[in-house]
Amino acid sequence: MNLLKEKLGQYTLPQQLSEQGIYPYFRAISSEQDCEVIINGKSVLMFGSNSYLGLTNHPKIKEAAIEATRKYGTGCAGSRFLNGTLDIHENLEKRLAAFVGKDEALIFSTGFQVNLGVVSCLTGREDYIILDESDHASIIEGRRLSFSKTLKFKHNDMESLEKVLKTCQPDKIKLIVVDGVFSMEGDVAPLPQIVELAKKYHANIMVDEAHGIGVFGEHGEGVCTALGVTKDVDLIMGTFSKSFASLGGFIACDKETANFLRHHARSYIFSASATPAAIGAANAALDIMLSEPERIKALWDVTEYALNGFRQMGCEIGHTSTPIIPLYIRDNEKTFAITRYLLDNGIFVNPVVSPAVAPSDTLIRFSLMATHTREQVDRALNAIEEAFKRFEVL
Repeated sequence: MNLLKEKLGQYTLPQQLSEQGIYPYFRAISSEQDCEVIINGKSVLMFGSNSYLGLTNHPKIKEAAIEATRKYGTGCAGSRFLNGTLDIHENLEKRLAAFVGKDEALIFSTGFQVNLGVVSCLTGREDYIILDESDHASIIEGRRLSFSKTLKFKHNDMESLEKVLKTCQPDKIKLIVVDGVFSMEGDVAPLPQIVELAKKYHANIMVDEAHGIGVFGEHGEGVCTALGVTKDVDLIMGTFSKSFASLGGFIACDKETANFLRHHARSYIFSASATPAAIGAANAALDIMLSEPERIKALWDVTEYALNGFRQMGCEIGHTSTPIIPLYIRDNEKTFAITRYLLDNGIFVNPVVSPAVAPSDTLIRFSLMATHTREQVDRALNAIEEAFKRFEVL
């Protein structure tokens, strides 16, 4: 008897959705990740990507990845701790630290590994990790690996945060970890108010800027820079898989914290280092961010256009003010069905259903790139309005 196989075999939801023709995941793309992609030989408008600056097929970034591979090979065959540190890792780390306004930066192989390694090792058994209830899954997993006490506050609710801080022992470390931009809801953390409470209760702050870098700030430095709180935030996390058009992640902080993380963050010490191609691509993307601020302006112009369109349509979009636009459906099956209907009509969007959110909070995540045109947004708005009417969402 294979008890493991028997238990796992009871999970049949994907098969059930496939039989209904509405399974929405692992949709294979056979083209570049651009505003239009090819799925099953058909051109589809992409509104499900995190490539906010539209750089994934930029020729300079492609060439930088190729050149790095030519010089350094396809991989490093080891961790940063041992034989996997290249001079291009160190050079990019210095540039990233300066970019977000911190002393030093450490590059990890993925953004998920940043949060996993950093959140899990900074605090001790008697200390506290304080999370927004809508924090990203990578932060949650990092917290699970920590021996610290975990407390949560209601999403972006400062009264709730203060109540949590009041329960903490004053002489223990209190690390508040929040997303700068929340990846599903698209709303922004009230960082100035969080800083104020952190100072009042002698807490520290870590901000996940995965969806803020490349979007906020004159050159995409992130929410911390845009809101003027960089010096009051202890750790700033970023990822390469979104605006940097690559793969990897980093943490930026003061010298003392960086020194500790280099020797204690297990996902840094025991993972193979980011490939030369990934570092070359991210470095070139940073060059473009610094030299082409008009891309960020284009992103915000098309974002405002789409937000106004959804509001006029009567869609429920929550508190978003960013290129991440949640379209609330509040029904699991309808969310799956609408996602499939839109794909059949040339629009790629992502469903967000339980258990990722409560069944009453299911939504379609609509995200924008700087390279989207208003005509493409109009096509999406028309298709979504038709779908929402068909499925009685509007």
